[in-house]
Amino acid sequence: MALPRTLIERLPNLKLITIIGKSLPNLDMAAASERGVLVAHSNFANPRFSSVRDATPELAWGLMIATVRNLAEEHRRMRDGGWQTTTGLTLSGKTLGLLGLGGSVDAWPNTGTCWHAGHCVEPESHRGGGDGGRARQVDKATLFEESDVVSIHLVLSERTRGLVAEPELALMKPHAYLINTSRGPIVDEAALIAALKNGSIAGAGLDVYDVEPPAPDHPLRTLPNVTLSPHLGYVTARCWLPSTQTP
Repeated sequence: MALPRTLIERLPNLKLITIIGKSLPNLDMAAASERGVLVAHSNFANPRFSSVRDATPELAWGLMIATVRNLAEEHRRMRDGGWQTTTGLTLSGKTLGLLGLGGSVDAWPNTGTCWHAGHCVEPESHRGGGDGGRARQVDKATLFEESDVVSIHLVLSERTRGLVAEPELALMKPHAYLINTSRGPIVDEAALIAALKNGSIAGAGLDVYDVEPPAPDHPLRTLPNVTLSPHLGYVTARCWLPSTQTP
């Protein structure tokens, strides 16, 4: 949900805003502060929420597999009475590039080993230190040039806004995929749409967008080589009800 200044100013009785995670890109913090509205966030660093921290990396894996195996497209065809029409990609032995490696993504290298990914690489300038020595550290250009799948795991900031744009997408292999479960504006959306349309990359799996939700006629909704989910990163039972009784 977006909380711009125009909405906050229309809520004179608003006293408290609580958000899941540490930040909400669509929240106007300046407007909230000016009106004396307290903004609180959840602290997933607490060991009690360890399973919640795994939620987004697990979704990223699921979105990755769904994307490279064309599950959304095949699911649609099955619903329409059809049968298999696409050819997928196996991930065994492939190179997984992690743009950002820290925070909730600490489990990625171990997961990658379980799934027999070739190796994990990350750009030196965004190293988070949570890889246990299993990842090969590279610069950003090498990350995009060598990876078969690039998965983004960065916090949105002025430094990371538009970090993945036309130059980075142009470095990717024609059979490579981009996965984004972080924040939409980290990727130049227009550049990504162009790359998907002209086939310079094979496809993308997206859980986040520039504007959420995207407009009903947004081009990402109709491109056949995109797998979409509606920002499900932390949307799990343990996130909303983090008790020992919640499965």
